[in-house]
Amino acid sequence: MGPRILLDTTSVSADRGGLGRYVDGLLSALHGLGADLAVACQRADEERYGLLAPGARIVAGPAALAHRASRLAWEQTGLPYVAQNVGADVIHLPTYTIPVAAGMPTVVTLHDVTLFSEHDAHDPVRATYVRSATRTAARRATRLIAPSQATRDELVRLLHADPGHIDVAYHGVDHEVFHRPSEPEVKQVSDRLGLHGRPYVAYLGALEPRKNVPSLIRGWVRACADRPDPPALVLAGSGGWDDEVDAALASVPLRLKVVRPGYLSRSALPGFFGGALVVALPSRGEGFGLPVLEAMACGAPVLTTRRGPLPEVGGDAVAYTDPEPAGIGAALSELIDDPVRRRSLADAACARSEKFTWAFSAEAHMASYQRAVGRYAAAREGKPAHPTH
Repeated sequence: MGPRILLDTTSVSADRGGLGRYVDGLLSALHGLGADLAVACQRADEERYGLLAPGARIVAGPAALAHRASRLAWEQTGLPYVAQNVGADVIHLPTYTIPVAAGMPTVVTLHDVTLFSEHDAHDPVRATYVRSATRTAARRATRLIAPSQATRDELVRLLHADPGHIDVAYHGVDHEVFHRPSEPEVKQVSDRLGLHGRPYVAYLGALEPRKNVPSLIRGWVRACADRPDPPALVLAGSGGWDDEVDAALASVPLRLKVVRPGYLSRSALPGFFGGALVVALPSRGEGFGLPVLEAMACGAPVLTTRRGPLPEVGGDAVAYTDPEPAGIGAALSELIDDPVRRRSLADAACARSEKFTWAFSAEAHMASYQRAVGRYAAAREGKPAHPTH
């Protein structure tokens, strides 16, 4: 029997987002491996996690956890109490915060370090706190999990984290949810977007500077302004901030169409990704690039950059561009004009996505939990820990 794991999901926001998809996929796969699980969650998620992991002990925290400040305070005292109450052997924090006096082994997932490498690409109000919390987690956690080799290397380079204490666990993709869509699924999304069969270039993500949306808009204009029947640009997703987005949109010629549908439900994403002419995600920085993988699983031709871990995800199954408008425009033009290459990329992307599963990810997480328990026990006994690799 492995260690009893307390997974702290209280940081998952109501819109789920990338963190929510990570937690959902990991929790379900850990349950599938027969892991001994307990889950700390917000009250609104109690039923959801009970269905994802029927054998887990689900502990819903106070209603105040819906507010970030209250959650961060509760994490310092309430979470260690829950861990002791459920008999946990290790706590997994799936994002950058950590209780400083947990009283047991802790594993923290640090999804990316772009706050340190891309200073101008983040909300300055939030960035100071997150940088401080990330440094604390990197220094105090028993083990760290990085979602890619590139992120692991950046943790070592920028935060001077001990490479022997970092485990790489790639994200997975739910292939039942993210799949090649049927024609009705594509039509339903197209009609909802008001496109009714018109071709479109798709983007999904937050409007944050590191996502490079202004350059995507300007690159799309370069690629499409002179076309007799130009594809629309759909900017989907919720949250985030980028002052340059509105400026870029203001320069779009009137004959070109931009659609901003906001949040799209998970059930709509196969039709959205798989129905796109191209899925363009030209990010300047990522920790993994989950939307790239999800678009690949939906059989979409994907255009992204070679920044950070994106080549680890895309391999030879996606198209690449530099992150500047001119490069994006040229790459989009080539893909729009070459249906044979788009079909080839779509087939290759779908095949490559099969290598990324939450089951594989859960196995890597389990190994990290076991290393954390061993290292913590050795430290308490004053003995050198066993080699971790």
